[in-house]
Amino acid sequence: MTAKKAVTAKKAVKPAIKRSGARNHSSEKIGVLVMAHGTPDRVEAIEPFYTTIRRGRPPTPELLEELVDRYAAIGGTSPLTLRTQAQVDGITAALDELAPGRYLVRYGAKYVSPTIEEAVAELVDAGVGQIIGIVLTPHQSTMGSGEYFERAERAIAEAGRPVHLVVVPSWFQQDGFAGILARRTDALLADLAGRSDGPISVFFTAHSLPQRVVAMGDPYPEQVAQSGKDIAELLDLDERKDLSWSTAWQSAGRTADPWIGPDLLEEMDRVAASGTTAVAVCPVGFVSDHLEVLFDLDIEAADKARELGIEFGRTPSLNDDPDFLALLATVVHQAVDQPPAAGG
Repeated sequence: MTAKKAVTAKKAVKPAIKRSGARNHSSEKIGVLVMAHGTPDRVEAIEPFYTTIRRGRPPTPELLEELVDRYAAIGGTSPLTLRTQAQVDGITAALDELAPGRYLVRYGAKYVSPTIEEAVAELVDAGVGQIIGIVLTPHQSTMGSGEYFERAERAIAEAGRPVHLVVVPSWFQQDGFAGILARRTDALLADLAGRSDGPISVFFTAHSLPQRVVAMGDPYPEQVAQSGKDIAELLDLDERKDLSWSTAWQSAGRTADPWIGPDLLEEMDRVAASGTTAVAVCPVGFVSDHLEVLFDLDIEAADKARELGIEFGRTPSLNDDPDFLALLATVVHQAVDQPPAAGG
C-alpha cells in the first residue's frame, strides 16, 4: 500500500453505548454534550485549578511554582479554552449541515466553568429528549472519558426528567481519523528527512496513566497503541528504511504512584544512543494545543533533542481543522438512536 493511497483509508468507529433514560423520538431536539478537560483562564486561577485536579489536595509550593512556570513559558496561560470553543463551534456548524436545526450543542468542562453539570442543566431545561455525550479525547479511559460520562449521567438523574443519554466511549477508529494524522506525520517525516541525514525515530504519544489504573483492565493503553499501528500501516512505516516507530508516554503526573511507560524523554535518550538523528512525535492522544503539547513537547522534548544533538519535530495539533470537526460531527450523528423501521 502506498502512502498516498494509505492516508485515505478508513476505519470503522466503535458503536455508542446507551446509558440511561427514555428513548428519543425523531421529532425531538437532540442535545449534544461536548466535554473536555478545561484550563485556568488567568494566572490567579492556576492554584485552585491545580487543587481541583488533585482531587482537593492543595499542591506543595514547589509543585505550584513548577506549574506556574510552565504556563509562563507558553505565554502565561494555556490557549486550550479558545481552542476548545473553536472546536465546539465547528462541531455545531458541521452538525447543522448534516441535519439543520436538529441538534442543540453545549460544552461542559471537567475542571472549570461551564462544567459538565451546567451544560447538562442547559440541555435538560431546553427540553431535549436525548443527549449524545462525546469527549474531546480519542481513546477510552476510566480516568478520562469514564469520569466525564459518570458525571453527565448523575447530572441527568438529578435533573429528574426522562432524558436518554448515549455516550461515545472512543472514536479513534472513526472513518478518516487515522488518515488525518497520517498525512501530518508524513509531512513531518519529509521535513525531518531534509534536516537530518540518518535514521528517524517516530513516537506516537499520549498522556500517561497510573499503573494501578491499567492493572484494573483499562482499555486506554491498547487503544493508543492501536492508533499508532493504524497510522504506521497507512504510511507503510515498517517498510521504510532508516525509520523506526513505537508508542511512548508523556506528561505523567507528579505523584508517588508509578505511571505507565516508556516515557518519551527516556525513549529519546535510548534512540539517540543507538544512532537516531531525528525524532518525530505524533501526539495521538491530544486534539488541541495546550500545556502537554506546547510545553511538554515544544519546549521540554525539543530541549532534550538539542541536548542529544538530534533534530526534533511534532505534528501540528488538530485544533479547529474542518475535516477533523466534520469527522466528530459524523460520530455524533451516527450515535443518534434511529427510529424503528416502518411496521417494525
